[in-house]
Amino acid sequence: MTPARQGDVAAERLRAVQELYDRGETIDALVQLVRAEGLDKAARRTLDGEVLAGPLGLRLDAAAKRGAARRAQAIAVLRPYLESVDPKVKKALPVGRRVAYHLIETVDAAELAESDALAKLAAAGAEPSRRVRHGLRWYADLPVEVDRELLRLRSADMVPVTQIDDITWQGKRLRISGHAYLAGLSVRSGRFNRATVVLRGPRWLPPVILKTKRTFRPEATHAAREPGCNYDWAGFTAELSPFALRWRAGLRAVVRGSKRVLRRRHTVRDTTTWRAEIVIWSRAARSTGVLRGPAIGRTERPAGLKVRERWWVRPVWTSDKALQVVLHPTRAELTGVKLEGETIELTGFLPGRPVNKGKARVGGHRMAADFVPAEGGSRFSLSLAVQTLLTADARRLWVEPKGDPAASVMLEGTPETRLLVGDREITVQGDRRDRVVVSGHKIQPILTSVTWQDGALLLAGDYPDPEAGPRDLLLRHRGGLTFRVPLKREGTSFEVRLAPGAMPRFGGTVALSEGTWNLSVAPPGKYGPAMVPVRVHHASLAALDEDSRTLDGRVYRFVATRFDVPVLVAAEERPGDERSAAGLWALSRNLYPAHRAKPVREATVYASFDGRAYSDNPRAIYEERLRRGDASEHIWVVRDGAFVPPGSRELGLGEGIEPTVVREGSGEHYEALARSRYIVSNQFLPAWFRTRDEQVCLQTWHGTPAKHVGRDLAHMRREPRPPVWHRQATEVRGWDLLLSQSPWASSILRKAFGYEGEILESGYPRNDSLFNLGDTAAEIRRRIGIPDGKRVILYAPTFRDHDRRNAVVKLDLADAKRALGDDHVVLVRGHLMQAFPHVHSHDGFAIDVTTYPDMTDLMAIADVLVTDYSSAMFDFVATGRPVVLFTPDLDKYRSTRGLYLDLEANRPGPRLASSAEVVEVLRSIDTVSLRLADRYAAFARTYAPHDSGKSAAAVVDHVFKT
Repeated sequence: MTPARQGDVAAERLRAVQELYDRGETIDALVQLVRAEGLDKAARRTLDGEVLAGPLGLRLDAAAKRGAARRAQAIAVLRPYLESVDPKVKKALPVGRRVAYHLIETVDAAELAESDALAKLAAAGAEPSRRVRHGLRWYADLPVEVDRELLRLRSADMVPVTQIDDITWQGKRLRISGHAYLAGLSVRSGRFNRATVVLRGPRWLPPVILKTKRTFRPEATHAAREPGCNYDWAGFTAELSPFALRWRAGLRAVVRGSKRVLRRRHTVRDTTTWRAEIVIWSRAARSTGVLRGPAIGRTERPAGLKVRERWWVRPVWTSDKALQVVLHPTRAELTGVKLEGETIELTGFLPGRPVNKGKARVGGHRMAADFVPAEGGSRFSLSLAVQTLLTADARRLWVEPKGDPAASVMLEGTPETRLLVGDREITVQGDRRDRVVVSGHKIQPILTSVTWQDGALLLAGDYPDPEAGPRDLLLRHRGGLTFRVPLKREGTSFEVRLAPGAMPRFGGTVALSEGTWNLSVAPPGKYGPAMVPVRVHHASLAALDEDSRTLDGRVYRFVATRFDVPVLVAAEERPGDERSAAGLWALSRNLYPAHRAKPVREATVYASFDGRAYSDNPRAIYEERLRRGDASEHIWVVRDGAFVPPGSRELGLGEGIEPTVVREGSGEHYEALARSRYIVSNQFLPAWFRTRDEQVCLQTWHGTPAKHVGRDLAHMRREPRPPVWHRQATEVRGWDLLLSQSPWASSILRKAFGYEGEILESGYPRNDSLFNLGDTAAEIRRRIGIPDGKRVILYAPTFRDHDRRNAVVKLDLADAKRALGDDHVVLVRGHLMQAFPHVHSHDGFAIDVTTYPDMTDLMAIADVLVTDYSSAMFDFVATGRPVVLFTPDLDKYRSTRGLYLDLEANRPGPRLASSAEVVEVLRSIDTVSLRLADRYAAFARTYAPHDSGKSAAAVVDHVFKT
C-alpha cells in the first residue's frame, strides 16, 4: 500500500477542522482534532498555521466579544496548545492573531479574561488602515500595549488587493489592466509607488517579468473598504509578448522530451502554465501576491491567441479567480458530431504520430474508442448512448492514446452542436478555453442578439422547444423578487423587449432594483422545475454589447458572466464619493456636521423602511398634512429609485404641493436630516444621524411587536453589549415622540428600546385607510388583477431569522385551490427581508404581491388574513374580518426569536400547525369566526383600541399643530 502524502493528510485534517467550525462545535473540540497524532513536523507546522489564522482565530474572536466567561474558556483551551506550536509558525501569523496569541501565552489568564483586550483586538482586525510607519518599517496600530517588534507588519499582513478590469490582445501582445494596492497604504501619486506583474512557471523555468506601469484609477478608491485611504494611483497596465513564453516552454520541452526518450517513450507536446503574481513597492513596503479578481463580463472570458498551427496562448482563470497564462498545443481536436439512432458518434483528429489503440473519457467515465492512422496523425471515433447523456451534467471529453498522457479534445473551429431529443437536448460545445464539453439538459433558449433601443433592451435568439404555448422571460433577483415579460415565439425563434427602467408592477411601472438579475424562461405562472436558464450563443460572445447605459439616473449593464450566463446588472447612478468607504466617511464626518451648524428650516423628512417604500405610517401622516393644505417643505427619502411620492394633485387634494425627493445616502440626504425641523420615520435612522435640540423626531415604528425586537433580541443581551446596542440606545435618546397602538404595546416598546420619552397612544395612522375606503378598494383590486366577485385571502407570514435562505410558501396552494374553488384568490405577501423565490400561480388562484408597495392596501381588500407572528394581526382586527394564525414552527420560532404574545391564550382567531388544517378552516371561516367572536372582540379591545380611522389626524394635531 502506498502511504498517503503528509501534505494530503494535513489538508484532510484542515478540512475536518473547518467542518467542525462550520457546525458550531466548541473550541476545545477543534483543538482536540488539531492536536491529534499522525502528522510529521512539516505537515504539523502547515496545519497549525492554517487553523490559528482561520477557524481557531475566528472562534477566539467570537469568544472575545461574548464576555469574561467565554474568554476564560477559550484561553484555558488555547494556552497549552500554543505552547506546542513552532514559534516560527506564530511569528508568521497575521499581526492581530499574533498579538492575541502572545497575550494568551504571557498575560495572567484571569486578568486577560476580565479585560477587554481580546475584544478590542477582534474589533481592530477589521480595520487594516490602522497602520503607522517608524523609519522604513510599518507597524500595526493596535489598542494593546506590547513590544513594537510584535506589531511589525510582515508578508501575512500585506497581501495585495487586486482586480483585473480588462485582458485583451493588442496585436500580438497581451495587455492586462486593473488595480492593485496594499490595504491601508494610500497611493496618492506615482512617486515611490511601483508594481510589477510576474509570471512564474514550473519549477526551474525563469520567471517572465512583464513591462508594467502605474496608472491613475480613482475607481480603486471608490471600491475600497477602508475609510480615509486614497488609492487613486493604484491602477496598472502590463504587457506580455508571447515570445517570452515560447522560448521558455521550448526549453522545458527539450528537457522533458529528452527524459522521455531516455525512458524509451514517445515525446509529447506539453502544456506549460504560468501563474500571475504582482509585486508591489509602496511607501517603503514591499509585498507579493497572486493576481486575481476578474471584473464581471468580458474579462472573465479572455480570448486566446494562436501563435502557430495548433499552438495557443490563453489567459485563464482558476476556480479561486486567480490569473494564469497557458501555452498549450492542440493534441486532439473534434471534427464531427452525428446522431445515429440511439447513439451519438463523435469523431476527431490527433496530429502527430500514428496511433492504433487507446481509450476515450467523458468526465470520469472511460470507454472504448477507435483509432485509425491518417496523414499527419490519427483519427479517432467513439459512440455515446443518448439515454445516458440526457441526464448527464456537463463533462469534458478526453482521449487517451496508448502510451501517451490523456489529451483534452479541443473544438478548434468545429461548429458547436445541439441535438434535440424530445423536450431535452444534448450539446457538444466548447468552454471558455475551447475544450469540448458534452452535456444533456432541458432545451435552453440561446441568445443570439442583444441590442439597446430607446431605453429598452431587445433580446432575440433560438428556442426550439417542441411544446407549444406562451412563455415568459423571468428576471429574478437574488433577494427573491421576480418580474415576468412575455416572449414572442415564432417557430424556433423568440424575441422579447423589456424596459429595465419601467418594469410593469400592479398597474404601474418601477425600475429594476439594484443588484444582479438572472434570466430564465417558463410558462406563465410556473416556477421551479418549469424554469429553464437562458444562455448566450458562444459565437455571439465576442460581439456582445456589455457597455453600461444610464437611463433616468440609473445604470444598467447586460453582461455574460461565468462564460455564457446572461445577467442584467442594475444600480443607481452615484458619484464616486457616495460609493466608497472613504467618501461615506467624509459625508458623515465632514458634510453632515457642517450642515448641522446651519439653521433649521421648516421642512419634514419622511422615511419609510429606509426609503424602500411609499407606505406605512409616514405615508398616512404625509397625506393627512396635504389634506389640510400644509404647504411647508415635504421631503421623501427614496432608496434605489423604489418609488415616486405623489403630490397633492396626484392624490386628488388640489394643486400646488409637490414633495422633494432625496436619494438615500446622497449629500442631499445628509443635509435634509441635518436641517429639517421634523423627522418622521417608521424604523431606525442612519447610524450617523443625531437629533438636534431644535428638531422633532417622530418615531412611528412599523407595528405592534408580537416577536422580540430591540434590546430583547438574543444578540442584544450579550455582554459586552454589541455595537448595535449602543447605536440604538443613542438614537432612541433622540426620539421626541413614539407612536403606539395600545397600552400593552406601549409597555413592550418602552422596555424593548429603553425609551423614556413621550408615547402617543393614538393607534396607527396607516390603519385609517381600512375605515375610509370609498372607491379605493375597487382600484386596488384592479391594479392587482383580482376579478370581481372573488373572495380574497391574504397570506402574509413574517420572516425567519433562523432560516432566511430557505423562504418557501408553507401554505399548500394546490390543496387550497381544490378545497376553496375558483371563487377564491390567495394573495401571497412575502416579507421584505425574506421574499419567496417561487410562488406558483395555479392558473391565477395565487398572486404574488410581495412587491406591492403598501401592505395596508392589501389588508383593505382582504376578506381573511392568514399570518403567523406578524404585527399584521393587530392591524387587521380593525376591519372586523377573520384572522387565522398558521404557526407550523411555533416552538422553533419561540426559542430562536422569542414572542411577547401568548398565541394560545391571546389570539384573534384559530391557531393551526398544518396547511391542511388552515385550508379546512378557510372552507368554513364564517362559522369559525362566529364561534370565536368574543375572543376576537377582546383581542381588538386590548391590542387595537384606538384604531378608528382618525389616528393620522390625532398625530398631526399633536405634533405639527397646523
